[in-house]
Formats: sequence, C-alpha cells, structure tokens
Amino acid sequence: MSEFNDIIKSSKPTLVDFFATWCGPCKVQAPILEEVKAKMGDEVQILKIDVDRNPELSAQYRIQSVPTLILFKDGEAVWRGYGVHQAQQLETKLAEHIPTKSDE
Repeated sequence: MSEFNDIIKSSKPTLVDFFATWCGPCKVQAPILEEVKAKMGDEVQILKIDVDRNPELSAQYRIQSVPTLILFKDGEAVWRGYGVHQAQQLETKLAEHIPTKSDE
C-alpha cells in the first residue's frame, strides 16, 4: 500500500487500471493500455491493480465496476473513467498532465 502511494505521488501522470482477471472489458482494455505506454514511454506511468487481490485499495478508491481508470498526478486523482477507453482518448488525457519544463 505504501508503495502504491509512493508511485501515485509522482509528478509524472500515473494511470491506474483497476481490473479483474474475469472481466471481459478489462481484457479489451489491457492491449490499449500497452499501446498507450509504448507511444508515451517514460512520460507516464501505467499501473494495473487487480481488484480481487487488492480489496483494501479497491475499497479506498470506491471501485464499484471494472475496468475503472484513475489518473493521478502529485498524489491527487485528477480524472476517473469507467469502462473501456480508446488509446487516443487516454493519450490526450495523459498529455494534459505531463509536466512541462516550466513546471519543473
């Protein structure tokens, strides 16, 4: 749990995918997230959290359906989405939160 908190406190946008192995839409979302990570590289972090293996974390963030995507920046949730999201939509949302040189 403390490791999760350390990761989301980064100034780098961190997209957390709350998923379940039995969830069909989650299986559709997984390769889309891989595509986004491949395209955006080290500018972003993508973290997958299995809700069945992490019930405390799922409860803390009030995960009621999967997939749920939460975008964190500096430890704050800045966006939340439910269901499958396409790569372009996620790339646009992540790009809005990438620090510029003037932010550093």
